[in-house]
Amino acid sequence: MTTTLPQGGAAGLVTGHAGHSETVSPGEIAIGVIIGRTSEFFDFFVYAIASVLVFPRFFFPFTDALSGTLWSFAIFPLAFVARPVGSFVFMTIDRRYGRSAKLAIALFLLGGSTAAIAFLPGYDGLGKSAIALLALFRLGQGFALGGSWDGLSSLLALNAPRDRRGWYAMIPQLGAPLGLIVASSMFAFFVAALPTEDFLSWGWRFPFFVAFAINVVALFARLRLVESPEFVRLFESRDLQPEPAMTTIRSEWRTILIGALAPLASFALFHMVTVFPLSWVYLNTKTAPESFLIIECGAAMIGVFAIIVSGYLADRVGRRAVLAGSAAAIAAFSGFAPQMLGMGTGGEVAFMTIGFAILGISFGQSSGAVASSFSSQHRYTGSALTSDIAWLVGAAFAPLIALKLAMTYGLIASGAYLLSGAAITLVALWFNRELAGNKNAMSPLSMAA
Repeated sequence: MTTTLPQGGAAGLVTGHAGHSETVSPGEIAIGVIIGRTSEFFDFFVYAIASVLVFPRFFFPFTDALSGTLWSFAIFPLAFVARPVGSFVFMTIDRRYGRSAKLAIALFLLGGSTAAIAFLPGYDGLGKSAIALLALFRLGQGFALGGSWDGLSSLLALNAPRDRRGWYAMIPQLGAPLGLIVASSMFAFFVAALPTEDFLSWGWRFPFFVAFAINVVALFARLRLVESPEFVRLFESRDLQPEPAMTTIRSEWRTILIGALAPLASFALFHMVTVFPLSWVYLNTKTAPESFLIIECGAAMIGVFAIIVSGYLADRVGRRAVLAGSAAAIAAFSGFAPQMLGMGTGGEVAFMTIGFAILGISFGQSSGAVASSFSSQHRYTGSALTSDIAWLVGAAFAPLIALKLAMTYGLIASGAYLLSGAAITLVALWFNRELAGNKNAMSPLSMAA
């Protein structure tokens, strides 16, 4: 049995079996990555949309609509807090029992936690215990996400052709807008088709059931890849093996820190054009929630196109230039765009369209290249930890902070959060001198969701 690995980023990987060979291309890895990321982001957005349309009235009926939404957004970050803890625990499972066991446990826990939310009675049925259970299952979602890291994004980046690394770096990020499109359209359908009382009683639960089913499908699709002998050899040959998280942190903390801070602008914008605007429009305008969810779907489609464009740009001008340019665009966007949400449907469409166009360019290049910056023995665990920390620092508290600022000081104040993220990104890129002067250099970023 022989395995021939490409040097310098060849377009395909050739594996052999007793007299015959099989080419494993980056395209095959990309399919597994997209399936996995889309399922994870679908879970994420199902919960996020329910945090605005359902949870304030279902779990916090004892307070006003704004306070209920803020309480709902206070539970929202718990998943991001639990995610690094999940990575620590699941890396141990990975080392002892293998990647397949880790993935199976993590995705069933993720789907189970999501489905369990669908069975929860509201505050009127269980009182404060209902809120406590919601928080517990939200922690379960985040803990499980810490174990969902399969290494396929790093494998994709390491085996991408050298002159197309920007193109392959954007592939994992497609899961975000695709997951949003599915989740938003599903909620738009139920909100429009059902009376409000029925939607709040049982209609909102169906997307959570669907999330569990999608996780099962994604699990088998990903296991098919990571369990195949070809991919096992590729993981081993590329040193994509787990190690104790603290070992990686002690050795690679600088790389992890820069990798977590450099895409902060896009991560702040991520929730500013997905979760926050839905909450503000729902609380402050007469726009029907299903109408805004449709606007969100259309904007997310623009985001898909923008992510693809980011790959084209990065391979021509360099990832560092794309990230720096998009951070500057996000800073400019923060100064004028939030006010658009108060200008009626036209303003809402403009805010979402421009926001997703910028987000796609920025978010599209915050993925997949960290593996080359880590030393070989640290790249698998280091990539996972960098992703966890980036989401926690950049995105976890964005809906809560942005809504509180907007309701207290006006929409323009919510842009301050975006501006701070853009500034941190530019500073981190300045420190990331490895990228300077080499347009095809690999970035120390790995936000593979």
